[in-house]
Formats: sequence, structure tokens, C-alpha cells
Amino acid sequence: MVRIYFHEERCKGCGLCVKFCPKEIIVMAEHINAMGFHPATVTDPSSCKGCAVCAWMCPDVAIELERDEVHG
Repeated sequence: MVRIYFHEERCKGCGLCVKFCPKEIIVMAEHINAMGFHPATVTDPSSCKGCAVCAWMCPDVAIELERDEVHG
């Protein structure tokens, strides 16, 4: 399982994560963060497959992915 976290306070709304998400599940939020930007957010976290392209593309290091370890 993958969890995706957006640190909204770091996001400058560049949209690179939106552009490069292969699942097209990242959008710019309607609200504004403390810096005055529309931060990125995920519309369907359960659809995230954990490719981490969004995190690689983010110049503000505002996206983190956490994977549960599966043993067996």
C-alpha cells in the first residue's frame, strides 16, 4: 500500500506533479496556502501506485510517498 502526502505549505503551485502524474489523480486545490498559491492535492489516494514521478518532479520537495513493507 502507498500513502501520498502533500506538504501544502511548501507548494508553490507550479503544476509539474499534475502534468507528469501517469494516473492523472493530482490536481491543484481550490484553496490557497499560506504563501498565496493553490497547492497540489490528490483526488483519489487509493489509485496511487507509488511511481513517485510527482515527488521527483517537485522542485519544492512538497510530496512524499510512504510504502508499507509487505513480507511473505
